[in-house]
Amino acid sequence: MQFKDYYSILGVEPSAGDAEIKTAYRRQARKYHPDVSKEAGAEDQFKAVNEAYEALRDPQKRAAYDQLRARGYRPGEEFRPPPDFGQGGYGGQQFDFDEVFGSTGGGNGGFSDFFEGLFGRRGRPDGGASRGPTATRDSRAKLAVPLQAVHDGDSVRVNVNGKQFDVRVPKGVKPGQVIRLSGQGSHGGNLLLEIEYAAHPQFEVDGRNIIHVLAVTPWQAALGATLSVPTLGGDVELKIPADSEAGRKLRLRGRGLPGNPPGDQIVELEINAPKAATEEQKQAYRDLAKAFGEKA
Repeated sequence: MQFKDYYSILGVEPSAGDAEIKTAYRRQARKYHPDVSKEAGAEDQFKAVNEAYEALRDPQKRAAYDQLRARGYRPGEEFRPPPDFGQGGYGGQQFDFDEVFGSTGGGNGGFSDFFEGLFGRRGRPDGGASRGPTATRDSRAKLAVPLQAVHDGDSVRVNVNGKQFDVRVPKGVKPGQVIRLSGQGSHGGNLLLEIEYAAHPQFEVDGRNIIHVLAVTPWQAALGATLSVPTLGGDVELKIPADSEAGRKLRLRGRGLPGNPPGDQIVELEINAPKAATEEQKQAYRDLAKAFGEKA
């Protein structure tokens, strides 16, 4: 397998904080999302961005990855994980090898061999000590569920220890809740799947509320506009009030995750000035500056 530089993929420095990494992920995911991007190789780049974020957003995974990266591996260089990586003997890190990584949004499949070689290898945290050939015990795994499946109450396909399951996700299921698959664990035990939400390129979750950052132009913010906004229930028309400033939050009631009551979608405005690509557009900016009393 080839070594991946997750920081370069997200376009951040290794010293970047959690907030900077999250912002970079959102920017890159919007850029390469297969539903909107027309760039060549957008789907593969979108998968790479999701994988990088999954590795760096988790403090334990990031710390272990940083130690490997500090050894001087270069992107594309042939790489094999140290034999004790993830078993508690490398950097003091220990991973749950039964962890399940579901779709990261958009139905783009799993992660690369590099990622799974570091964090998704199947094994036993106890170092392989046997508990007897007929011992029956429950197995635990984490299930990263796409937000769309949480909203719709859909089924997701997962693989655990070579077995494939179609798991029905209860509508509005919360992180930390457990789905029990009877008899699917080790030696006839149960398989307990702990729910977590997979990262999404357009939405973040705050309780039952969904947060979406909407990019608007300066004139849309100043003059007001009606724009199409994505929600988990489909696109809706949102009225942007005149004289809106960056960071203003607008609420779409009932457009969050299901519940009693259901959550809302919070739309946070982000003002982006388009690049002036032609002389006419550059002159328009000069006229704008002049109109506001600035020298252009």
